[in-house]
Amino acid sequence: MTTNYPIDMSVTPEVKGFFDPATNTITYVVRDPNSDACAIVDSVMDIDYAAGRISYDHADEVIAHVREKGLRVEWLIETHVHADHLSAAPYIQAQLGGKLGIGENITIVQETFGKIFNEGTEFQRDGSQFDRLFKDGDTYRIGGLTAFVMHTPGHTPACMTHVIGNSAFVGDTLFMPDGGSARADFPGGDAGTLYDSIQRVLSLPDDMKLFMCHDYGPNGRDIQWETTVGEEKAHNIHVGQGKTREEFVAMREARDATLAMPKLIVPSLQVNMKAGKLPRAEDNGTAYLKVPLNRL
Repeated sequence: MTTNYPIDMSVTPEVKGFFDPATNTITYVVRDPNSDACAIVDSVMDIDYAAGRISYDHADEVIAHVREKGLRVEWLIETHVHADHLSAAPYIQAQLGGKLGIGENITIVQETFGKIFNEGTEFQRDGSQFDRLFKDGDTYRIGGLTAFVMHTPGHTPACMTHVIGNSAFVGDTLFMPDGGSARADFPGGDAGTLYDSIQRVLSLPDDMKLFMCHDYGPNGRDIQWETTVGEEKAHNIHVGQGKTREEFVAMREARDATLAMPKLIVPSLQVNMKAGKLPRAEDNGTAYLKVPLNRL
């Protein structure tokens, strides 16, 4: 477990969020304030699933921002293998460059869902589709900024929190205080492990900014995606005010038992476990997504 933080937490990166209303996902452009270097966190590729149509309006908005500001993309970060949206990382990488990184436990996800989708031996389950597999405590550079990575599993085995200066990008480990936490019932998920990971995030300094991957505007409030460790500790409806591990596990498991599968889980997992790459076209020139029956 990382206990000594190998970065300067007094630095404030420039953070620009892009909200995708179709999937309630926030993509971030994170810039080193002292250079043109940036990272893009959790990009989104658009899909009309009923029509089987892919588009890139959301990614194009991010690309336009990067070009308008004259930024240089050094990293494309996936906080985890998303089950609710498709990654646009390869599309953005082809236009802007940068290295694509994810947690090393992507291999567990690939092994699990490679079987579910019957991917065959040609699908490499070693994470080689990505440029960097992050281990707990790893560091990387965004211009003059040093970022470090915390392994925060529970939602999925590959979930990572990326701490960049005084800002942490938590993926689905936490939601805004009135949103609580993400589900832990996907293959490889675990409610107790998620609680432990949340506590690890909440061990960061109270004034650490936390940036969410999703927000659903509970009770009709406006969409928000930034809070702090202190706010989560005080007000998070699932873990705040010292709620115990046992209380959290009981709540999370009961709640998860009532939840339907995300509407885009089938295409998302097939694409995201392959670093956002779409299936190969078949001999008629058309690519297809599989729907595994009675497996999820």
